[in-house]
Amino acid sequence: MTTIDRSRLRSLAEAETRTFADRHPRSAELHRQAQRSLLAGVPMNWMTRWPGPYPLFAAEAGGGRCTDVDGVEYVDLCLGDTGAMTGHALPVTTEALAVQAGRGITTMLPSADAVAVGDQLRERFGLPVWQIAMTATDANRFALRLARHATGRRKVLVFNWCYHGTVDEALCVLDPEGRVVPRPGNTGWAVDPAEYVEIVEFNDLDALRRVLEGGEVAAVLAEPALTNIGIVPPDPGFHDELRRITRATDTLLVIDETHTICVGPGGATRAWGLEPDLFVIGKPIGGGVPCAAYGMTSEVASTVLGAATSEDTDVSGIGGTLTANPLALAAMRATLEGALREEDFARSIPLAQRWTEGVQAVIDHHGLPWTVHRLGCRAEYWFCPAPRDGGRAAAAIDHELDAFLHLWCLNRGILLTPFHNMALFCPAHTDGDVDLHTEVFGAAVAALVD
Repeated sequence: MTTIDRSRLRSLAEAETRTFADRHPRSAELHRQAQRSLLAGVPMNWMTRWPGPYPLFAAEAGGGRCTDVDGVEYVDLCLGDTGAMTGHALPVTTEALAVQAGRGITTMLPSADAVAVGDQLRERFGLPVWQIAMTATDANRFALRLARHATGRRKVLVFNWCYHGTVDEALCVLDPEGRVVPRPGNTGWAVDPAEYVEIVEFNDLDALRRVLEGGEVAAVLAEPALTNIGIVPPDPGFHDELRRITRATDTLLVIDETHTICVGPGGATRAWGLEPDLFVIGKPIGGGVPCAAYGMTSEVASTVLGAATSEDTDVSGIGGTLTANPLALAAMRATLEGALREEDFARSIPLAQRWTEGVQAVIDHHGLPWTVHRLGCRAEYWFCPAPRDGGRAAAAIDHELDAFLHLWCLNRGILLTPFHNMALFCPAHTDGDVDLHTEVFGAAVAALVD
């Protein structure tokens, strides 16, 4: 079985870093200027995770492409890490934004678009009652507050190495002794997470059952498949048993589809017949405009309605002054009506399948112990055999190899998601875009092992 020569890897990475610096002098200058006033020279800390000695500075983006300030164009397979899953600058959304901006951006009053958005969400995802948020992180926070209120319980269960934005409960993992601890990188955590969080490995139904039978957990917060530690699919029957156990223990089930909307118009919830008590969706439903939504069953809604309509609801910890502003609702209405439809997924999912097959062919040709998985129009590769849970996926991360392949692709016009080896496809992408990545990926692997 082929292995990677680490000295060759480091030598190739150094050469790619020099190439990057030669091609991006304007980004380098802007990064130097940004360090006068921005922490680490970026407006948001995650932007330091891009490959290279400094991040690219973007100039414009449209469809499945973006261009940096040095005039270099990229096939964008990151798409804002799902935020631009419809494609950049979706015409129906940009037109709706232009019209609404002239009418007012924020009012703290509902608009007619709110009614249309609520109906769209109900039709797509099946839950009858909805509320709007600014981000999926907020929507998850609010859903968990409602779950605690409805059940009278305080704890939440999440799966090891899950992804739910910056929700405190999800920024925890199991240490090697099986204890709940802050996740590496969790900054400024305030409370011992073991006081309010339970964690089990994804696909471990026995551990899930043991914890929930204790009767202390208000809700299980789950992705249909793990997505931010590599794609880890559920075992056959996992979701049926997850739903059976949560019902048997009077535990609410919150499904977060912020990434798994890639499966289809109604996400995995519709495609796989899931039956959550609460449901979260974010990022792509506004075409890139900050917005999210969370839905609930009629039973949950009736339990929390009093809290939602009390004279103290403005200090409930749910909502925000800019939440459900008319601009975001106009973007959501336009995007839900004009994108993320069956015909859009009929275009983007085959592209992801073509990408997966191209990557697998390279892996097979070189006899590497690597894996590639696809989930709808999203696909991702690991430098290890396929993990079955988040703990094993996290243990297999190879930061050095990740950084090299991202930089190699970037220098050849391919933009991948910086935090992991993920490619996402929108209807604006082409077979040629996919084949370019296969060619570039194949050349990188050949340079490493031949």
